[in-house]
Amino acid sequence: MLDHKIGTREEWQTARNELAKLESEHAELGQRVTEQRRQLPWVAVEKEYEFDTEHGKKTLPELFDGRSQLLAYNIMFGPDYEIGACPGCSNLGDELDATRVHLSHRDVTLVCFSRAPIDRLIAYKRRMGWQFPYVSTYGTEFPFDFGLALTPEQAKEIPEVKAMIDNPPEWLEEWGRQVGAKLEDGLREGPSWIAFAREDGRVYHTYTVMAPDPFVAPYHAFLLDRTPKPGPEEPRAWRKDEYPD
Repeated sequence: MLDHKIGTREEWQTARNELAKLESEHAELGQRVTEQRRQLPWVAVEKEYEFDTEHGKKTLPELFDGRSQLLAYNIMFGPDYEIGACPGCSNLGDELDATRVHLSHRDVTLVCFSRAPIDRLIAYKRRMGWQFPYVSTYGTEFPFDFGLALTPEQAKEIPEVKAMIDNPPEWLEEWGRQVGAKLEDGLREGPSWIAFAREDGRVYHTYTVMAPDPFVAPYHAFLLDRTPKPGPEEPRAWRKDEYPD
């Protein structure tokens, strides 16, 4: 049985007009947020970092690839993950390559970080068919310095993380099996976007945002928000080559 209000075209238009007012307010607030985000102070990166990439060792300035802005997505793929990266993060990774040409022409280099060793990142990238630069932060202090990962000691001090480990819901237990890691290890990785700027020979940290902020969701989640039926309440995700059907 259809479980939704049925109305006339006139009733739909009236309700749509009311929604348009709210959407306009939402868009205006979003613009204000963007403006305030760009007013955040830049913080100079004083420490020198060296990362493993598919093309050898690279420093943070070298990751910019000649541009003045670096935008990076931190994929949950820790060194303890025996099977692969987080399926939800993998969903977002599936959608990045098509945007790179447009970002590159707007002075932005896009890369992805993960803490797993580079050989495992390369193998997983090949499996997923990704083209973006995939950078390993394995063995560096970078993810801990910028809040992209937690140390075991830090994780124990966060009540929300401890509660999920001690009493995990069914979907989280399945997630642990999907990545092949114990929850106390798997939940130390932070799905995040992080941005840097390069100016006058110096690198500056400008912004970080972490899940569950909607910006860290896969892009298709924004499309699903415009469909008529809500999705399941449990945040389940599958890699594109592992859907049940």
